[in-house]
Amino acid sequence: MPLTQIDEKSALVVIDLQAGIVGRFGDAATDVVANSAVLAAEFRKAGQTVVLVNVSATPPGRNDVGRGPVEFGDGDIVVDSALGESADDIRVTKRAWGAFTNTGLDAKLRERGVTQVVMTGISTSIGVESTARSAFELGYNVVVVTDAMADSSPASHDHAVSTVFPKLGEVTSTAQIQAKLTGAA
Repeated sequence: MPLTQIDEKSALVVIDLQAGIVGRFGDAATDVVANSAVLAAEFRKAGQTVVLVNVSATPPGRNDVGRGPVEFGDGDIVVDSALGESADDIRVTKRAWGAFTNTGLDAKLRERGVTQVVMTGISTSIGVESTARSAFELGYNVVVVTDAMADSSPASHDHAVSTVFPKLGEVTSTAQIQAKLTGAA
C-alpha cells in the first residue's frame, strides 16, 4: 500500500538508534540514522510528535539462541545525537522487543491525539516489527519507512518489508514522507 497521507496527529517512532546497537550495524546504520534524523527534523518542524525509543535490556526468558537476558551499560543506551532533541519529544526506555510493552507509550500517544505512527529504526524484524504489530493491534495507522531501518539479516529485513508490513499498514520511503510533510506530494 503506497503512502496515502500523514494524519493530522502523527508520531515518528524511532526504534533503538542508540550507541550499543547502531555500532553493530556498520554502514547500514549510517543511512538509517541519517534518514531517521531527516524525518525527526521534518516532524518537529511540522509540529508532529517524535518518539525516541531505546532499550536497556533484552527480554528475560530462555530461547534457542542460548543467550540469557543482557543489560546494556549506561553508555550503550544513549540515543544517537544525530536525531536531535526537543522538549516536546517523548522518550521511552523499553526492556522488551516492542516499544508499547510496559512503557506507557500508548497512553502518551493517546494524550496527544495521535492516530498514526511512522516507524524507523533497528532492527527491522525485531524492535520495529514488534512495535508495528502492537501499534496495528492498538488501532493506529501504521507506516514503515524502509530506507530508515536495517536488520542483521537481509532475509529477515526483506521478509518483514515484503510480507509482514504490508499487512499492518503502509510501506514507504523517507522521500515520500518528506514530500507529504512539506506539501510537495
